[in-house]
Amino acid sequence: MKTSIVIRRAAQADWPALWDMIEPVFRAGDTYAVDQNITEDAARALWLDCPAATFVAEQHDGVPLGTYYIKANFAGGADHICNCGYITSVQAAGKGVATSMCLHSQDTARGLGFRAMQFNLVLASNTRAVALWHRLGYETVGQLPDAFRHPSLGLVNAHIMWKTL
Repeated sequence: MKTSIVIRRAAQADWPALWDMIEPVFRAGDTYAVDQNITEDAARALWLDCPAATFVAEQHDGVPLGTYYIKANFAGGADHICNCGYITSVQAAGKGVATSMCLHSQDTARGLGFRAMQFNLVLASNTRAVALWHRLGYETVGQLPDAFRHPSLGLVNAHIMWKTL
């Protein structure tokens, strides 16, 4: 079932709610290449303080359902390529929130002057994300064998995914 959501720029005051969504994902260690023991301050810098922009997706009543950041993937001559990270709350699974955030991020990226979006490390074991990105027009342009130490699956491959904006 799709949920009607609003996506807006995240504010510093949103951090506690964002951390509530992000922390379990980082601690699980099965989708993001982030130290499972990351401190809250380091996570805040990574997700909220350093990206070009961070957004929160919420229900019309203000309940947060997801978050994403957007940043340049490279510097210099390749700074027209961006990267995003997306996390949805457990309650939002299967409700179209990730799709809405990805579509929003593409529009945002274009508005910021980016010409392409690259996902650097989409784990082959994260089949829902791989299927979603393919459905939204991303190509798998490379595969990194045994790129990620998954806590229960061992070494898993990772995809590099790309879409021209």
